[in-house]
Amino acid sequence: SPSLPSRPGAADPAAFQECRERLSVCSKLCYAVGGAPYQTTGCALGFFLQIYLLDVAQLDPFYASIILFVGRAWDAITDPLVGFFISKTPWTRFGRLMPWIIFSTPFAVISYFLIWFVPDISRGQVMWYLVFYCLFQTLVTCFHVPYSALTMFISREQSERDSATAYRMTVEVLGTVLGTAIQGQIVGKVVTPCIQSPVFVSESNTSASMGDVNMTHYTGSLTDMRNAYMVAAGVIGGLYILCAVILSVGVREKRESSELQSDEPVSFFRGLKLVMNHGAYIKLITGFLFTSLAFMLLEGNFALFCTYTLGFRNEFQNILLVIMLSATLTIPFWQWFLTRFGKKTAVYVGIAPAIPFLILVVLLPRNLVVTYIVAVAAGISVAATFLLPWSMLPDVVDDFKLQHPESRGHEAIFFSFYVFFTKFTSGVSLGISTLSLDFAGYQTRGCSQPNEVNFTLKMLVSAVPVGLILLGLLLFNLYPINEEKRRENKKALQDLR
Repeated sequence: SPSLPSRPGAADPAAFQECRERLSVCSKLCYAVGGAPYQTTGCALGFFLQIYLLDVAQLDPFYASIILFVGRAWDAITDPLVGFFISKTPWTRFGRLMPWIIFSTPFAVISYFLIWFVPDISRGQVMWYLVFYCLFQTLVTCFHVPYSALTMFISREQSERDSATAYRMTVEVLGTVLGTAIQGQIVGKVVTPCIQSPVFVSESNTSASMGDVNMTHYTGSLTDMRNAYMVAAGVIGGLYILCAVILSVGVREKRESSELQSDEPVSFFRGLKLVMNHGAYIKLITGFLFTSLAFMLLEGNFALFCTYTLGFRNEFQNILLVIMLSATLTIPFWQWFLTRFGKKTAVYVGIAPAIPFLILVVLLPRNLVVTYIVAVAAGISVAATFLLPWSMLPDVVDDFKLQHPESRGHEAIFFSFYVFFTKFTSGVSLGISTLSLDFAGYQTRGCSQPNEVNFTLKMLVSAVPVGLILLGLLLFNLYPINEEKRRENKKALQDLR
């Protein structure tokens, strides 16, 4: 019929299909908002939990290191476990992933609040924090693993997934800003309690009297500090619930978005074996493992470094906020850069510039202006580190589907095992770093620290992260999916569908 070509999409069914797969800005925003809870809570825990356990809950550094290591290690273990159970979850009218997000939220918020509560018990504090830290990590994993895999179920179009990922990364980094701002500004308004030195308390009666006065002032300040941490936890918990509601209401999980015409169910363990034998995936997660670990190590020790080594006790929360603001503002730039010059190029250009600034902050004399400049530079690299793994993982999944078209339903494995390796190694590194501070002679509640502690902190925020970044960048040379390969995969997937 002569009238057929005038109908939209009749002359080009592929164009019509692509148009149908396009996501609205509202859908992308609702999807992106779901990334904020994980990053907001994770940022607050990453920057503040170590100093909270040491100086507010008054735990011995050895026990604090156990809590931090076991919590992160358990968090890592739960990711593949949740990925396994998700792969066995039947589809419902809400989808396969969304029920996990909805039902885990209220319990995660309760356990998060209890992490920042100091129980009035003489014994069992270590077990209290260990239990609720591990419980929260389990519940937030039940939120984040299905949310990460949701990328593959919102659209079949790679460009739409990349665009939604850019929205998500912007909101996630904004979530880290909120976590840093809420936690840092609420806690920072309270004078940080400390004791000059316990040695002087026993030198004489006069000294003992002065020590009693200092301890009384310290106790009062400590109560205010504990209350401030709980207020911050309540605000962040409310934000967690709000974002989960927006995500569940505004995003529709599309079962057909991740299925090919030739898909047949494959068992989880067979799928796991296939995934772990996929070369592109192993090379990608190995490279990001080291670069992400560098920034996690910096994150875990930066508050202590600013407080004691640099002496910016009342400024560190503002320095952390500058890092996250810088990261948030540069996410759109990195999204433009990776579409213009390629994702692999963006890795080198985005992450490498952090190296000289990390060296600069420990070599130059203590200077607040220099520290803020380093914070801005670190934020630029943090933005690239946030965006690129989640933008590149869908490319690896597509490459896997072309090599194994009979396999389906294993998207959660790709995402959960990347998170597993990252979290497990970060747990090991954070536990070792806290133990290193213990061996160096860290003084709980001290206004200053021995030279050995300051040297250890310099190594943990400069030398070790620089070495990890260099190793990660070297490993990226082996990653095989460049822009040409990515375009070939996209065309081949369209033909398969």
